[in-house]
Amino acid sequence: MKEIAGKDALATVEALDDIAPDLGRFVVEFGYGDVHARPGLDVRQRQLVTIGALTAAGDTAPQLRFHIGAALHVGLDAAQVVEALIHLVPFAGLPRVLNAVAVARTVFEERGVRVEPIRVEPGGDRYARGEDKLREVDGEHGIEVVESLNDVAPDLGRYIVEFSFGDIYARPGLDMRQRQLVTLGGLIAFGDTAPQQKVHLNAALRVGLSPRQVIETVIQAVPYAGFPRVLNAVGVVREVFEEHGIRAT
Repeated sequence: MKEIAGKDALATVEALDDIAPDLGRFVVEFGYGDVHARPGLDVRQRQLVTIGALTAAGDTAPQLRFHIGAALHVGLDAAQVVEALIHLVPFAGLPRVLNAVAVARTVFEERGVRVEPIRVEPGGDRYARGEDKLREVDGEHGIEVVESLNDVAPDLGRYIVEFSFGDIYARPGLDMRQRQLVTLGGLIAFGDTAPQQKVHLNAALRVGLSPRQVIETVIQAVPYAGFPRVLNAVGVVREVFEEHGIRAT
């Protein structure tokens, strides 16, 4: 916990001594001794999953504040943190992301961190750009999902291509593997997203995350999303692995 969040990391746990000391112990023993200490993902990757989960869950400002600070401590820069939050707009919505950005601003100010924001000039053929990025991330299956909306909500399909992939996925700052870590953390914490989890688990494998990294991403969400949502996600992982002929070891 000190490695991830710095010398004052235990202050949050120690503040529980007068009311729920065992809860503080569970945070240390389970959250960090069991989950964060696992191999398979490095500390930066784990913070991206965690920030994704906490932002999507909503109403987690104190915890998000802690983990944005941890993300900076382990080497993610401020622009990457903000980019991870922006990436969650298509999955968690603008209100949760705006709230998370406000938390990030507070953390940056407290730490004297200067942000060099990533700015992308608007314009260009957003649909063509988004279609190319969608194929890169999801393959032809992504195009099929969009085309399946043509008979009922074609504009929704267009928004997915133009905004989610043409605007968001095409941004610099995070690579495709990092974006899938954030996405999966968010989808698992959001709950009731099995079809979308399946799409993005396939995408995670497609952009180069290993089966072990995928499993570790799901396990990393347990302290932040709870066992029920994570167990549901494991069922989706099993289905995806079976379709790919992947044997989890």
